[in-house]
Amino acid sequence: MSKSIANKRVAIVATDGVEESEFTKPMEALKEAGAKVDVLSLKSGKIKAWNHKDWGGEYQ
Repeated sequence: MSKSIANKRVAIVATDGVEESEFTKPMEALKEAGAKVDVLSLKSGKIKAWNHKDWGGEYQ
């Protein structure tokens, strides 16, 4: 039985140092499935992701 997540609100909890691929890939998949994604963090503003051996991108 498959249920759609279209138009559902989903939260991703992350903070500085989150592995970039483990953050962005699920977020993209959720958005492609039609979910509204909110990122929750310990601080306001942007968080900085870690990409293998160095800092990656910043995300709101």
